[in-house]
Amino acid sequence: MTSPPKPAPPEQAPDLAITAADNISLHAAGYNEAPDRGLIHSMARFRSSPLDFLREVSLHFSGSGWRSFDEHIGQPEFYTGFSEDMKARVLGSKMLVDKVSELAGKRISVEVEAGLLTGKDERSQRRKKIEDSLLQVCDSWTDSMICKMESKNFIRGAYYFATQLLTRAYHQGVHVSSEEVLRLRAVAEKAARDKHSIIFLPCHRSHVDYVSLQIICYRLGLALPTVVAGDNLNFPGVGYFLQHAGAMWIRRGFGDDQLYATVVQAYIDTLLATGYNLECFVEGGRSRTGKLLPPKFGILSYMLDSVASGRVEDAIICPVSTQYDKVIEVDSYISELLGTPKPKENLMDFLSASSVLSLKLGRVDVRFQEPWSLRTFINQQRERMSKMPQQLDNKEDRLRLLRTLGYKVLSEINDVSVVMPTALVGTVLLTLRGRGVGKSELIRRVEWLSERVRAQGGRVAHFGNLPTSVVVDRALEVLGSSLVGLVPGLPEDTFYAVDRFQLSFYRNMTIHLFILQSLVSAALYTTVKRGGGPKNQRIAYADLHAQVFFLSQLFRGEFIFPTEGLDHNLAKTLTGLESDGVITVSRDEAGSVSFVELSDAERASGRENFDFYCFLIWPFVEAAWLGALSLMMLTPPSQLNTHASTDGDADAHVPAAALDLKKVQDRAQLFGKTLYHQGDLSYFEAVNKETLKNAYTRFEEEGMIVVTKAKGKNVPATIRLAEGWVPERRAADATDTDSKPKTEAEADVVAEDDATAGIYADQTIVPAGPLWRFAERISLSRREGKNRRDGATVHTRVLQLADMVGAELWAGAVVGGTGVERKDRAGWMRTRGEMARL
Repeated sequence: MTSPPKPAPPEQAPDLAITAADNISLHAAGYNEAPDRGLIHSMARFRSSPLDFLREVSLHFSGSGWRSFDEHIGQPEFYTGFSEDMKARVLGSKMLVDKVSELAGKRISVEVEAGLLTGKDERSQRRKKIEDSLLQVCDSWTDSMICKMESKNFIRGAYYFATQLLTRAYHQGVHVSSEEVLRLRAVAEKAARDKHSIIFLPCHRSHVDYVSLQIICYRLGLALPTVVAGDNLNFPGVGYFLQHAGAMWIRRGFGDDQLYATVVQAYIDTLLATGYNLECFVEGGRSRTGKLLPPKFGILSYMLDSVASGRVEDAIICPVSTQYDKVIEVDSYISELLGTPKPKENLMDFLSASSVLSLKLGRVDVRFQEPWSLRTFINQQRERMSKMPQQLDNKEDRLRLLRTLGYKVLSEINDVSVVMPTALVGTVLLTLRGRGVGKSELIRRVEWLSERVRAQGGRVAHFGNLPTSVVVDRALEVLGSSLVGLVPGLPEDTFYAVDRFQLSFYRNMTIHLFILQSLVSAALYTTVKRGGGPKNQRIAYADLHAQVFFLSQLFRGEFIFPTEGLDHNLAKTLTGLESDGVITVSRDEAGSVSFVELSDAERASGRENFDFYCFLIWPFVEAAWLGALSLMMLTPPSQLNTHASTDGDADAHVPAAALDLKKVQDRAQLFGKTLYHQGDLSYFEAVNKETLKNAYTRFEEEGMIVVTKAKGKNVPATIRLAEGWVPERRAADATDTDSKPKTEAEADVVAEDDATAGIYADQTIVPAGPLWRFAERISLSRREGKNRRDGATVHTRVLQLADMVGAELWAGAVVGGTGVERKDRAGWMRTRGEMARL
C-alpha cells in the first residue's frame, strides 16, 4: 500500500522551455518575476533576424559559441580515438581476462577427459588458441556494443536535427524546472571533479524519452550520457546514427552466455570508473499502459555490482520523470495491448515518425529528482542488513538490495512527476458517471482534481497564470476528436470519451497518487453495492482490513507500494478520507475503529469523491477477475483431468497436461472480449495484454499455476493449474441441448470420430473450490453492472464460456503418451459452432 498524503511541494521555480527554432525561455510558475539565473543565452531566430541566425549557425558548425558544446560539464568526449580507447579498456579488464581464462580452462578439462589432449605442450597450445578465439569474439561484441561519440560535427548535426523534430512535434516545447537544472549542474560539477558518473534513470513511455534527455543535457551543457538500448533498434541506417549519438547496444536477453554478460559488465565498469554519464530505463521496456512498470533488474544489477564490488568508487543516481501531453506511439500500444503482435523495428517505421511533424502534441515535461550517491545507498542498506557480505555473495541479500534500489527509483520518479493537462482531462472523463460532461463541469472537475493531486504531494504541470478554461481547451485540442468527442447542437458544449481504451493511458498517469484511497474505496464498495440504508452499507473494520490486504497483495505487481506497512498506511488513509468528508469512522471506547461507512455529506454530493476513487481502480479489479476466471480454461476435459501412471497403478495420478502459455493468454483475451460484449465485463481495457500478464505473474507467485519457462525458440513456455487448484467437473443436465450437435454436419463429425469425441463428454466445471472462491473474492469489489445480479445464471454462463473458449487449447494437449490431437474434429467443431452462435 502507498504512503499517506504528502504536503504539496512548493512550486516556486520557473520552468525552462526548449521550443522550436532552438528557442529557450523561462516559463513563470504562477508569479510575475522570473529571474534568469544565468540559464538562458540569447540567440537569433531566422524569421526575425536571418543574418544573425546564419552567423550563429556558422559559429555552431565551426566549433565556437554555445552551440559548439565545447565547455560541457563532465569528462572529455568527442575526440578522435575515443571509441578505440574505450574498447581497449574493456578488453583489458581484469574481470574479462579472468573470465576468458576460466572458460578456456573448462573447455580444456572437457577435451582432456574426452582423451583429445594428452601432452602438456598440446594442452598449452590448445588453451592459447581457445583464449585467442574468445578474445576475438569479445572484440567483435565490444565493437558492436559501445557507443561511438567521436565527432563533434556529427553530434552538433544530430542535436539540431533532433531538436527540430521534437520541438515541432511537441509544439509547446520541452519543459524542465530551472531549480532542478541548477541543482543538477552543481551536482555534475562536483561529479566531474571526482570523476564520478551520473546515472540517469528515467521512466520509459516513448522513444522520445532518451531524445528529450539528450537534448536537455546538450542544451544545458552537461556531458551526454551513454544510453543503454536494446539491439532491436540496431537496424541499418538508424543503428549507426544512434550508436554515434550515444547508444550502447545490448541483447534483449543474455541467457546463460557468461562471456557476453562479462563483456557488458566490463563496459559498465569502464564507463563508471572513468566518470562518463550513463542512462538506462529502470522499467526495461516502454510502458504501454501509461503507469510505471515494475523494475527490471538486468542492467541495474550490473551498475550496482560495479560500485558494491569496489571496482568503481561511486556513482550518482538521478531518477528522471518524462511526461507527455500525448505519446506518439500510443496508437500502436493499444494494438499491442489488444493482442496484435509487436512489429519488428525497421527503417520505414522509424522514418514514418516524420508524420508527427504535422501534429500538435502539446509539450514534454522533464523533471529531475535530487541526485544521490549509490555508494551511500549501499552502505545504508548494508547497515540495515548486517549479514550482507562485502562482495554481495549472498544471492538473497543481493536480490533484496537490488529490489530496494529499483523500487526506490520508481517511487522517486513518481514523487517528482507532473500531471499533464491531458491526464487531468482524461481522468475526469473516465471517472464520471453518465455519457458525457458539460464544459463548465469539466473545468470544475479538472480544478478539483488538480487540488487533489497537490494535496497528495503531486505536481500539476503549470501554464503560468492561464485560466483553467484555456488549459482545458489546449488539452482537448491535443487529445483530438478521435479520443474526446463533442456533441453538436447543444446549449452547452458537452464532451464524451470516444476511445476509452486509449484515454485510459492518460488516466493511468494519475492513479499512483490515489491508489491507497482507491483500494479502501473498493473494499468499502463490497457493502455499498448491497444498497439499502446507510447502516446496511457500513463495513466492519476487520472486513475492510482483510479486503484491502487482499487487493494490495493482488496488485503489488501493478503499483508501487512503499514499505510503511498495511496497518500504518490504512490508519492514515482512513483519517485522511474522514477529514475530507468522504467517510464516517465509528470507534469503540478504546478508540479503535469498529465500522466505516460513507458520510452523509458524501451521499448528499452523489458519492462524487468515492466514485472517483472507485473508477480509478475498477478497470484493474476487472482485469484481475478476468485473469482468475480465465484460469478455468486450464481445467482439463473429464478424461484428461487425471490419468493412470505409466507403472500401471490406477490410483496413482499425475498432473494434467501443460498448455502453451502464449496461447493461453491469447485465449484469455478472447474470453475477455466476449465477456465485455456480452455485458459481463464493464471495462474493455481490462482485456489488455500487459495487465493480464501481470495477473498471471501474481497467480504464479501465489502458487495457483505452474509456469515452465521456454527452453529455446521451438519449445514454448507452458502453464498448468497447480495441485489443489484444479476445479471439479460434474455431469451436465441431460436436457441441456447446448451440449448436443446443432447441425447435421456436426452430427456427422461426431459419428465419424465417436471415440475421440468421448473426451469432450458433457462434463461442466463446478463453481466451487479454491480457484472459484479466489475469483469471487475479487468480484466483491467489482463495479456492479446490469448482468451482475443474475447470480447463478451468470456463474453458469461464464464458466461454460470459459470451458468453450479453452477447448481449442486442449485440442493439441498431450498427457503422458496419450493426447487429444487436432483430428479431434468433433470437439473442435462443437466449440466452433458455439462460438459462431455467440
